[in-house]
Amino acid sequence: MAEIHTPYSSLKKLLSLLNGFVAVSGIILIGLGIGGKCGGASLTNVLGLSSAYLLHVGNLCLVMGCITVLLGCARWYGATKESRGTLLFCILSMVIVLIMEITAATVVLLFFPIVRDVALEHTFVTLRKNYRGYNEPDDYSTQWNLVMEKLKCCGVNNYTDFSGSSFEMTTGHTYPRGCCKSIGSVSCDGRNVSTNVIHQKGCFHKLLKITKTQSFTLSGSSLGAAVIQRWGSRYVAQAGLELLA
Repeated sequence: MAEIHTPYSSLKKLLSLLNGFVAVSGIILIGLGIGGKCGGASLTNVLGLSSAYLLHVGNLCLVMGCITVLLGCARWYGATKESRGTLLFCILSMVIVLIMEITAATVVLLFFPIVRDVALEHTFVTLRKNYRGYNEPDDYSTQWNLVMEKLKCCGVNNYTDFSGSSFEMTTGHTYPRGCCKSIGSVSCDGRNVSTNVIHQKGCFHKLLKITKTQSFTLSGSSLGAAVIQRWGSRYVAQAGLELLA
């Protein structure tokens, strides 16, 4: 028998389509949360707790993304079974998720100036106290070595940050091997500070640029997902109420 198309079947298909859009926004949030969590963890090791908000917001995005996908599945079930209670529960839940997403985006934008103002002094003091050297196995030194090699920089402000630090007092070197343009070269001896030998500029501004990019990515994507969910939830509610009227 040929399928009979009724207004109800059309509404069900519309609901399924709209739920698909909302579920996609949830998947975007999950990916965003994983990326923010990984990036935030690396930055926190270097910049300290002043950048830990990226890690927490990443976790929040991950949770909200999972909830959004689950709510999309629940709405699909409610539309299929024509369950008014399920649809109303999902709509109210999405309102809460939307509020959390907007709040998360606002927190990210508000906390970035704090990172910029507070992290510099904290990072400078911590580096001078805790950095041990290029081949040291501790996580802090390893992260800083990786940062200096990848970003082609030295210290927080510049290579002079290591003067008078625990590293210099322990090794007698003015800078670590991670600052050198060619780590294996003979001229990379910890004393030759020529611009041909080491990267003289500090890492902080480059790290701050990465933090700014991650902050704006988190906030922008969170707001974008909120817009998709707001649009989708609005029409899901209208179609659901028409279906159950």
